[in-house]
Amino acid sequence: MENYTYNSLTLQMEGLKVSKDSVYTVFFLFLTSYIFIIIMNIGISLLIVLDKNLKQPMYLLFCNLSVSDIIGSTQIVPRLIADLLRPPSERLISYYECVVRAFTTQLFGTTSPTVLMVMAFDRYVAICNPLRYTAIMSNKMVIKLTVLAWGVAFVLVGILISLTVRLSTCRTIINNPFCDNASLFKLSCENVVINNIYGLTFTVVLLTSSIGTVVLTYSKITVVCLISKNKSLNSKALKTCSTHLVVYLIMLFSGMIVIMLHRFPDYTDYRNLSAILFVIVPGSLNPVIYGVQSKEIRTFLYEKFHSKKCLPK
Repeated sequence: MENYTYNSLTLQMEGLKVSKDSVYTVFFLFLTSYIFIIIMNIGISLLIVLDKNLKQPMYLLFCNLSVSDIIGSTQIVPRLIADLLRPPSERLISYYECVVRAFTTQLFGTTSPTVLMVMAFDRYVAICNPLRYTAIMSNKMVIKLTVLAWGVAFVLVGILISLTVRLSTCRTIINNPFCDNASLFKLSCENVVINNIYGLTFTVVLLTSSIGTVVLTYSKITVVCLISKNKSLNSKALKTCSTHLVVYLIMLFSGMIVIMLHRFPDYTDYRNLSAILFVIVPGSLNPVIYGVQSKEIRTFLYEKFHSKKCLPK
């Protein structure tokens, strides 16, 4: 028989199941990954702010992805690695803090695809309508697209979490390494059909609109490149679009693995690990991929370091 504790304001985190021998190894790996994510994403954001050549719509929109990665990793990783060093009985969290963390976690997971959607639109305009690119992708348009990406995510996640907090709770253990919507409504003994329906609709709408936008924009970009005989245009399109596409695919496959494993309770440990990797892997690779592929960023770094080396002693 399962013991029930109704509407408790103190919850216990399951945490990540790690053997005693590998606790410090996992702790070090996650801590190193978190530091790397923060340094890289803050660093590339500062480069974009400081260098006039990088104040282009593509890079300004990418800053949103960096902010999202910083929020997601800061929300999840520090608490996760702290729990690794605690015994299970001391991994406690208040219900209200868990709700806030669940909202932030879901917001991070939702803004990643919405930001990548508006970035796909930016690449479409740049390549398919280059003469009007400056007029269309003005500062006002960049602000509107940014507000749209975050606003849509905020509303969708707000409804998702609101449907969960209306439920009374009868359990106190969060069967997840961190707080999210699914782990919260699983605390309830009430009927959660509405939550499941909205959650499924939420996921389907987000994925189909995200995949649809990327497929549509890249199909049109491909047609333009095939028709055009401009090698310079095709080369630029290949570089910028391949960068965006790689980042998008990393996010998509990481998220799809988590969603699929939620349907298989026997693979809980794999799901928990994949959920953590959904935060760490894209957050680590996104700034690296854009930094390596971007000629402007490479030029800026080269000039800075080269000028320092050339200074007279």
